[in-house]
Amino acid sequence: MFRWLKNYMPRSLYGRAALILILPVVVLQLVVSVAFLERNLDDVTKQMTKTVVREILMISGQVDQAENQQEVLAQLRPYLSALQIQMRFVNTGEVPETSKLRWYDYTGRIAKETLTEQLPNTLQVVLPDNLMAYIFVQSEQGIVELALDRRRLSPAAPHQLFVTMVFFGVLMTSIAFLYMRNQLRPITRLATAAQAFGRGRTVPYSPSGATEVRAAGSAFLDMRARIERQIEQRTLMLSGVSHDLRTPLTRLKLGLALLDTQDDIEPLLNDVDEMQRLLDAFLDFSRGTSEAEPEPVIPCQFIKLIVEDAKRSGKDVNLITCEGDGSVMLRTLALRRAVENLIGNAVQYGTKAEVSVVLTSKSLRIRVEDDGPGIAADKRTEAIKPFSRLDPARNQNRGSGVGLGLAIVIDIARAHGGTLRLGDSKRLGGLCADIVIAR
Repeated sequence: MFRWLKNYMPRSLYGRAALILILPVVVLQLVVSVAFLERNLDDVTKQMTKTVVREILMISGQVDQAENQQEVLAQLRPYLSALQIQMRFVNTGEVPETSKLRWYDYTGRIAKETLTEQLPNTLQVVLPDNLMAYIFVQSEQGIVELALDRRRLSPAAPHQLFVTMVFFGVLMTSIAFLYMRNQLRPITRLATAAQAFGRGRTVPYSPSGATEVRAAGSAFLDMRARIERQIEQRTLMLSGVSHDLRTPLTRLKLGLALLDTQDDIEPLLNDVDEMQRLLDAFLDFSRGTSEAEPEPVIPCQFIKLIVEDAKRSGKDVNLITCEGDGSVMLRTLALRRAVENLIGNAVQYGTKAEVSVVLTSKSLRIRVEDDGPGIAADKRTEAIKPFSRLDPARNQNRGSGVGLGLAIVIDIARAHGGTLRLGDSKRLGGLCADIVIAR
C-alpha cells in the first residue's frame, strides 16, 4: 500500500539517512509548536488581555460619569498612574482606518480579537511593535486613546521558544548526520569497490566500520578472490590446452607439406588451418580481459583506428557517426578484439559493415551493423553462449567457427561493466550489435 511512496523517496543512502534523521525532528517540532500555540500561548494571551479589558471597563465607567474631558482626566489621573496606562482624547481624524499589526504577530491577532469581542465600543487596535499597544475606544465624552505596555497583552518574546527549538534541532540533527555519515562511509566504500569490480577494475579496499559492515566487506573480498582465482584457472587451463595442441598441429602441417601428392594434401591442409583458427579462437576466449589494466581512452579515436585497420585488410567497413567527447577507462587490447570480432562477423555473414559510436555522461555505445541475414529474436540468447552455432540464422556456408565470437564479445563487455545487445539493423536490414558500457 506504500509502493507509491517509493517514487518520492531519495535514491541514495545519504539521502534516506538524512530523511530518517530530519523527518522525526521536524514532525516533533511541528507538534510541539502547534500544541504550545493552541493550549498555552493562546490561553495565556487571552487571560492577560481580559485583565486589561477589565481595567479599560473601569476607566470607561469613570469617563461616562464625568461631565467633560478635563474632569475625566483629573479624576482618572491616580488610576492611570497605578495601572500604567496613558490616556488622551483624540479627534476622529487621528483614528486609523484599520487595525494595524504585523503579519506574523500571532499573539497580536488573539489580543485584538479578544479586545473587540469584550469591548463593543473598541474602534481600532494598533500593535506596531513589541513595546506599545494603542487602543481607540468610543465614549460619551469622545474618542479615547489608551496607550499601554504591549507586554500586558501577551507574553514577551514568544518566538524565543521556536527559535530555541529550531536552533537546537538543527544543531543536534547536524551532529547526528555527521556521525551517521561516518557510519555510512564504509558502506559507500564497499559499494564503490563492488561496482568497480563489476566493471572489471580492482580498487584497494579494506573492511571497516560496524561489525555487520566489516562482515559484508570480508565476504566481498573472499568472493572477489575466488572469482579472480576462477578466472585465472580458466585462463591457464584453456591457454595450456590451446598451446599444447599447437605442437602436434605444427608437426602435422610439416608432415603434410613433405608429401608429394599435393592434390590429396590440400584438403588436409585446409583442415589443419581450420583447426588452427579454432585454437586461436580458444586463445582469444581464454585471454578474455587479462592482458592489461584499464586505461583512459578516447572512444572515437580508438574505434576510428580499428575501422582503418579493418579497411586495410580488405573489409568493407565504415565509421558513420561518432558522438560525444571525453575519455573512458577501457582495456584496449580486449575491446579491440571484441570490436574486431563484430566487424569480422558482419563482413563474413554480410557484404559490408557500419560502425557508430555514441558517448554520453552515463554510457558508451559501440554499434556494428551489417546487411546479412541477421539472427532471429528467439535465438539471440542462444547466440551469445559459448560453442553455440546457429546454422539457420547465419549462413554457415560462408564461414565456420567454434561458436566463440559473440561469447568473447559479451565476456569482454561484461568485464567492462557493460553488456552486448543484439537486434535488427534499421539501416542495413541485417544484425545490429551494440556494446554498451556504463561510465
